[in-house]
Amino acid sequence: MIHFIFIGFLLTMPAAIAANNVPDTMAERVKSCTICHGDKDKIEQHAYYPSINGKPKGYLFNQLRNFRDRRRHYQPMAVLLENMSDNYLMEIAHYFSMLQLPASPPEQIKMQSNEIRLAEQLIFSGFSDRNIPACSACHGEALMGIEPFIPGLLGLSRTYITAQFGSWRNGGLIRGQVSDCMSEIANKLTDNEIIAIAKWLATRPVSGKPGPAEALSPELAHRCSSIVLVDTEE
Repeated sequence: MIHFIFIGFLLTMPAAIAANNVPDTMAERVKSCTICHGDKDKIEQHAYYPSINGKPKGYLFNQLRNFRDRRRHYQPMAVLLENMSDNYLMEIAHYFSMLQLPASPPEQIKMQSNEIRLAEQLIFSGFSDRNIPACSACHGEALMGIEPFIPGLLGLSRTYITAQFGSWRNGGLIRGQVSDCMSEIANKLTDNEIIAIAKWLATRPVSGKPGPAEALSPELAHRCSSIVLVDTEE
């Protein structure tokens, strides 16, 4: 029921804006987004809705397009975006990519020494014998993502990270019609490995910026080609 109330609110917003003479700016148009994803003036962290401010433009565009085209399954997002053109989705993506939020504080999670070693092995080295690349190989040495398609891993809650891995494993999130590299990798990880990664990332402070596109190796760019298929030039 709450989803239908939320959708009804979104659909009535344009009339309310016109009636109150609110400026026709992108900041006003995307207020429906910030209900879940956070306002630029607040430091907050929702367990299941990540901040999208400062994420790479190409990544945001791909996710918006996937929701609109129902390659990612979340009905409120699909309804909100269903009549939007690629050009307008790119405008939204560009707007949020240019914003920065004060970082949410790291979570206080106690980790055993063996969990820390396991997480750091997976995040910075991976397991080549299992064809599992290091998280940092795709998401950057600073784990802040790679422009313009790969998001950062810091500033996310343990709950959100764990839920994403579960969805990649079980098909809860469909990120493209072609094989998705994160689905493949998630299915190679054990439950304990996923828990260790989620805990470690959630306890790290946000620091640094996304790396340049050339930081992604040709091998990994080919392996994850489904996420690097759009021209993001203005």
